Amino acid sequence: MELADLQRRLRDFADERDWNRFHTPKNLAMALAGEAGELVEIFQWLTPEQSRDVMRDARTAEHVRHELADVLAYLLRLADVLDVDLLAASAEKIRLNEAKYPVELARGSAEKYDRLHGKGE
Repeated sequence: MELADLQRRLRDFADERDWNRFHTPKNLAMALAGEAGELVEIFQWLTPEQSRDVMRDARTAEHVRHELADVLAYLLRLADVLDVDLLAASAEKIRLNEAKYPVELARGSAEKYDRLHGKGE
């Protein structure tokens, strides 16, 4: 399934239920944040090692997949309502990040871009 197909399915799902009146940018952004919070909750108190192994437990893995799907669904609905081409926006953001985080300065560093440029000087 393509991203546009999934977006269309979600739009149709909302249309069939007369939910578009509730799918305002504000409401969708809030729902997206809530779902992201539910995803974060799964990992909240895990060690880094436990978080890497989270998909080994079938029940937890299912929970993670469902929360990720909820995040994606609300992101796609928000982009649809705002008429944002997510693939184009993502490509543009990658180009911007490539300029902000040049390989020779950013490799192996978790520093924010505004702290990288003084590195090694």
